[in-house]
Amino acid sequence: MKRIAVLTSGGDAPGMNAAIRAVVRTGVDRGWEVFGVSRGYLGLVTDNMMPLGARDVSNIIQQGGTMLNSSRCPEFRTEDGRLKALGSLRRRGIDALIVIGGGGSQTGAYALSQMDYPVVGVASTIDNDLYGSEITIGVDTALNIALEAIDRLKVTASSHQRAFLVEVMGRDCGYLALMAGIAGGAELVIIPEVKTDPEIVAGELRDAYKRGKGHALIVVAEGAQYNAQKLAHYFQKHHERLGFDLRVTTLGHVQRGGAPGAFDRLLGTRLGAAATACLSEGRDGVLVGRVGEVTKATPLAEVVSSKKPLDVGLLDLARVLAK
Repeated sequence: MKRIAVLTSGGDAPGMNAAIRAVVRTGVDRGWEVFGVSRGYLGLVTDNMMPLGARDVSNIIQQGGTMLNSSRCPEFRTEDGRLKALGSLRRRGIDALIVIGGGGSQTGAYALSQMDYPVVGVASTIDNDLYGSEITIGVDTALNIALEAIDRLKVTASSHQRAFLVEVMGRDCGYLALMAGIAGGAELVIIPEVKTDPEIVAGELRDAYKRGKGHALIVVAEGAQYNAQKLAHYFQKHHERLGFDLRVTTLGHVQRGGAPGAFDRLLGTRLGAAATACLSEGRDGVLVGRVGEVTKATPLAEVVSSKKPLDVGLLDLARVLAK
């Protein structure tokens, strides 16, 4: 192993820069040349790379986003696009690739590994829906940003005796909504994994009002069948039954843009270092993630073919705590 490349792909996540920094510096420490690929798989297809040394990744560990930038690349999903990507890597004499990203990114990593090219994935997505890692880079920071917003909304909700529908990110995974709802003391949490009847939501709000609550908060995952906007539209015709005046807040991409907290800086560092360790030991075609208190390598074939379960039993706990 003499040269490696690293890229970030898909949605940015706080802590990606910590992982890039760790890859570069541990790679240099092993005597390797390290290249950074700009704009994810698009950079591979268009041969947009640059050498990175230890000083090039100075002062980035505290920054959100990704210094390498990211993008979507439909061309890479085609065989021709992947052949162009491999051609770029081989022309530069790059021996292996590290891919920092979520589900779609690791599907791309697996596709390259199936073409007999050494690839190691690093688990990074605020959605926390990636098999092979109990928690992924960016989740903790995104959760704390959502929680801060919920705490602020509860202040104004109490002042005006209102109910708020707060929509958080997570695509088709309800992890962020569920954890933010429990930690934020929400009256109800709505996630894609469990079907929700708007009438049940109306009943919960009405009951909270009758119990004398000064406000109500419902945390909604963006991928739920009834997201915040759909629920708000439904309740436009039935608002008098709720008791509370209803407002909607969609947090959106603000959750991804924060500076990484200590946990994500450490997780990114550990997983980035683990990725170069795998390559040094001759292990590739794997994803490095955190399972329990240890770093674990899971075959990419298993990662892309498996669904990460969510403990939906925590919904019952959320309901009990909301009483």
